[in-house]
Amino acid sequence: MINKILSKIDIRIKGIKYSKRQKNFSKKPIEHFEKLSDIKDKFKGKRCFILGNGPSLNQCDLKLLKNEYSFAVNGIFYKTDENGFRPNFYMVEDNHVVSDNLERIINYKCDFKFFPESYRKIVVPDATTILIPMDSGFYREGHPHYCKPRFSKNVPEKIFAGQSVTIMQLQMAYHLGFSEVYLIGMDFSYDLPESTVVDGCLYTSQEDDLNHFHPDYFGKGKKWHDPQLDRVLMNYKLCKDVFESDGRKVFNATVGGKLELFDRVAYSDLFI
Repeated sequence: MINKILSKIDIRIKGIKYSKRQKNFSKKPIEHFEKLSDIKDKFKGKRCFILGNGPSLNQCDLKLLKNEYSFAVNGIFYKTDENGFRPNFYMVEDNHVVSDNLERIINYKCDFKFFPESYRKIVVPDATTILIPMDSGFYREGHPHYCKPRFSKNVPEKIFAGQSVTIMQLQMAYHLGFSEVYLIGMDFSYDLPESTVVDGCLYTSQEDDLNHFHPDYFGKGKKWHDPQLDRVLMNYKLCKDVFESDGRKVFNATVGGKLELFDRVAYSDLFI
């Protein structure tokens, strides 16, 4: 039943043709529009950390984030199991991540959880959940903005998908008012094991995951998408420009990795 519903959800599906029958976000549930409006600039001038899920995350002492604001995504619950780390903000975009981990996602506890409005029927909102009006035009062939990065300064009206869930997290961090954002665990590199079943841009793993901080993240039997890092980089460039045009800054505090767009800082130095 869950997979049947998910198959109808029009997000992160590569190659789908654009249809003019779009979701009318002006009809979004008023309670979530108000929730998003209420938290605008709630953390103005503060700093935050956005966690990627690359292997380098295992080289970061996450206990240092105890008194910091942090964003995480998808399978961060593996890190919670491991050492108790729990972010303030949690987000999931990918329909395969939802279908493979639905129970864990629904039961995950943190201050704020953000899910696309299209998941309303399967991710039942609780007091910490805010549904967001995601525009998935970046993924849709034939859409006027197919593969064209966009950045929303009006998240209650619309937030733009952009190849990586971290693109939406950067928009949310901007919406919440954070002036300094530090990326960690953004290794920005992937190896495709020979055993992987490839169906276009859809991959199905047949063994432990070597591309993330935990072997079960996209482990055997789990589905994931071609990361298409060139498209991620296009979106990162726009995010960088938007933040800097407003006197804010995004830094890369990842241990190693191949993302060189953002100015580098040493993770450990941030807590001296």
